[in-house]
Amino acid sequence: MTRERLTLFDTTLRDGQQTQGVQFSTPEKVEIAQMLDGIGIDYIEGGWPGANPTDSEFFSNVPRTSATMTAFGMTKRAGRSAENDDVLAAVLNANTPAVCLVGKTHDFHVETALGISLEENLENIEKSFQHIAAQNRETLFDAEHFFDGYRSNPDYALSCIHAAYGAGALIVLCDTNGGTLPAEISEIVGKVIDSGIPGARLGIHTHNDTENAVAGSLAAVDAGVRHIQGTLNGLGERCGNANLTSIIPTLLLKEPYKSRYAIGVKQENLTRLTYASRKLDDILNRVPNKHAAYVGVSAFAHKAGLHASAILKDPTTYEHIDPAIVGNTRIIPMSNQAGQSNLRKRLAEMGLKDIDSNALPRILDVIKQREDDGYSYDTAQASFELLARRELGLLPKYFEVKRYKVTVERRKNKYDKMISLSEAVVVVKVGEDKMLSVSESLDETGSDRGPVNALSKALAKDLGPYSALIEDMRLVDFKVRITQGGTEAVTRVIIDSADKQGRRWSTVGVSPNIVDASFEALLDAINWKLVQEGANVT
Repeated sequence: MTRERLTLFDTTLRDGQQTQGVQFSTPEKVEIAQMLDGIGIDYIEGGWPGANPTDSEFFSNVPRTSATMTAFGMTKRAGRSAENDDVLAAVLNANTPAVCLVGKTHDFHVETALGISLEENLENIEKSFQHIAAQNRETLFDAEHFFDGYRSNPDYALSCIHAAYGAGALIVLCDTNGGTLPAEISEIVGKVIDSGIPGARLGIHTHNDTENAVAGSLAAVDAGVRHIQGTLNGLGERCGNANLTSIIPTLLLKEPYKSRYAIGVKQENLTRLTYASRKLDDILNRVPNKHAAYVGVSAFAHKAGLHASAILKDPTTYEHIDPAIVGNTRIIPMSNQAGQSNLRKRLAEMGLKDIDSNALPRILDVIKQREDDGYSYDTAQASFELLARRELGLLPKYFEVKRYKVTVERRKNKYDKMISLSEAVVVVKVGEDKMLSVSESLDETGSDRGPVNALSKALAKDLGPYSALIEDMRLVDFKVRITQGGTEAVTRVIIDSADKQGRRWSTVGVSPNIVDASFEALLDAINWKLVQEGANVT
């Protein structure tokens, strides 16, 4: 059976940049484009040339990709010809093989937002695509607010997309407000095909305002659409766009899509998906969504003892796919709900397989007691590993902290502006040598990064032979929770760390004092890193 080809269009570099708090530099856009190309995306929308300096610079130095690089713009403005429209000129001057133009298809937006007649808008669409096509560029029409427009005035919405289709454009039906549910998307796509535009020339572009962007995209495919637009990790304005990180593995691995359709992403490239998802978050300095489908850290986490016991016998009992297919890993978290099945599985993943059965109840008792004290090993797997190794007598003692001190000072700087300054002093003993390290929390801009940052820098500053092993380690997230109220409140700190090898690990500290709790978590983070590096005890 010959499978129909679906094309994937990634708009992370434009729509993704509309996410609140997201701003790409030009080198970051280049890196992301190359990463998308390595996965097997068909089209990469690089941005809107002329709209901002970053996008213009990107199109001046577009990376070579197998994917079709696409410039984005809008249809010409009323009152001028397509040949004399400076926005269209900027898009064409990007010299990309494909051009995607957005235009209005909702009568309300035409008359209210643009303030022109419905006939003028139709002319703008038609003339724009005729002009682009005359330059021998592939053209796509993002039919903005199409589903809302179809509800309001179906004849006009259809006339808009037929104007672009008649000029050679592939038509992308956009659910711009994200409020159309999958069943209605399917119904309206069917009406569009009945109007004379074949599914092979139709695309879908959904937003996630009802948490239905992926479902809406798949519904459009079921109805006949053969082109899908979305972003990596579902980045996008408001609630985001359709998440290609979810759509891609669904198309490759789930029926009926697996048997009916082919996409540019090869099965072997699917293993890059988790890395790409987390790399994007790393570029943006964002904490990855642990519960993201397919690629989240918790996507294949099995906490309940009953589940872990079944997983040991056959992973398919509680997993819909093998996590390795998408480059992810299985996790058996440890918590006060854990049984010996969880523990055996987790110890085996640590490389500890021949464990005395008598040690298992002892480790579980320690875990449960410490969780009663406020610790959480469910979310701090690295600290659990250190705990287990310590109970088994398998944790090397690399160094000893003799003392530490943190001070926080509020003072005026040379510009007569009040600033905070944190300073940490740490004394450690490595072998027979004592080292004293002092560090401040100011970053390169002169801003105070807080006492925990100062402690981290001081602790890592001089660990003798171990310093080189932890120099690529960095803190990527810091979470604080008060586990008891009143005057006896206990603070739990979870620290997420990462290194250049792509490893990411979480550690926990608990104390009535937030600095003590943070320091405990920092110590665990460094010790776990040294264990992974196979450090020798001096």
